Amino acid sequence: MTELYYMEDDPDIARTVKEYLKKKGFQVTVFTTLAQAKQALATRVPALVLLDYTMPDGRGDSLCRWIRSNLKDLPVIFLTVRGESRDIVSGFQNGADDYVVKPFELEVLYSRILALLRRTGNVTGQYLSCGDIRIDQNCRAVFWRLEEVSLSAAEYSLLLYLVQNKGRTVTREKILEQVWDVKGSYVNDNTLTVTMKRLRDKLHKPACLKTVRSVGYRMEDTI
Repeated sequence: MTELYYMEDDPDIARTVKEYLKKKGFQVTVFTTLAQAKQALATRVPALVLLDYTMPDGRGDSLCRWIRSNLKDLPVIFLTVRGESRDIVSGFQNGADDYVVKPFELEVLYSRILALLRRTGNVTGQYLSCGDIRIDQNCRAVFWRLEEVSLSAAEYSLLLYLVQNKGRTVTREKILEQVWDVKGSYVNDNTLTVTMKRLRDKLHKPACLKTVRSVGYRMEDTI
């Protein structure tokens, strides 16, 4: 099911849009503040964002600029009552991919969502996450919450392999094989131990990265 994030503080509008899009096969998560939305985006990236211009804790264009800086390929559609030319131009200048003025027909919104997803594709697969950690595979960038973390090539490869296998326990032998051996870098077991320690320290000792004693490691989302 394609996941959308919807920033809207009017409960009636949010419920109507959510119920309609759910019938069309979308999973819609509603956020009533920009702060809630930004926190969610820091760890999990949807296929598309629907964004109101005026929110209780700020303007939607500020979040749109943040998305363009941190999740540059994530499609954004403004849904707003602000329909004057200068507002629409400002929305596009701040990074919006489309702009829909309230009131709007649900069928029109649905068609615009489909059209935008056809053009951009589903970017969800570009981003991997676990707990407070997010990886942008296209940019080879790693974030802990909203902070970009600088990793060595080995640390990045180790983290990527573990997140790609999220929910599964991977043995130390398998990690050595997939992270180092396949690249022709044959290292001993101590290299994995040292690299893992450095990785954990840089990621603030994440609870989602678990040691399976005498076996290996497992990454899993924490509640």
